[in-house]
Amino acid sequence: MSATTLELGKKTFAKTFGSEAEGFIQTVNGMAPGLGDFIVEAEFGNAYNRPGLDLKTRELVILASCATLGSTGLGAVGMHIPAALAAGATREEIVEVFVQLSFAAGMPTALAALEAAKTAFDKLDGKPA
Repeated sequence: MSATTLELGKKTFAKTFGSEAEGFIQTVNGMAPGLGDFIVEAEFGNAYNRPGLDLKTRELVILASCATLGSTGLGAVGMHIPAALAAGATREEIVEVFVQLSFAAGMPTALAALEAAKTAFDKLDGKPA
C-alpha cells in the first residue's frame, strides 16, 4: 500500500463523500482490518484519479453499475447519488441513467434503482423516510 496513493485516496474520498468518508473507513476497517484503507487506496486513490473521465461521468457509471447488482448494490446507489450531484450531475440525469437501465438490465432493476433514487432525493430534501 503506497502512503501517497492512500493519502490521495482519502482526499478524493472525503471530497466525494464529505464527512461520512472517515466513518466509512473506520467502520470497514473495524470489520476487516485494512479493508477500508485498501478500498480507499484502490478505488479513490487509483481508479478515481485516472485520466479519461471526469468525476460526474464516473459517478453516473458507478450508479448504473451498482443498480445492476440489484439489492446488493442499492445501498451504494443511495450513497453515490449525493456524490453524483456534488460532481455536477442533475437529478434528471440520474433518473435517466436508471430509465436507460430498464432496457439493458430489466424493468425490475430500473424500478428498484429509481426507488433508491427517490429515497436519496427525499433525504437530501429533508423529507421523512
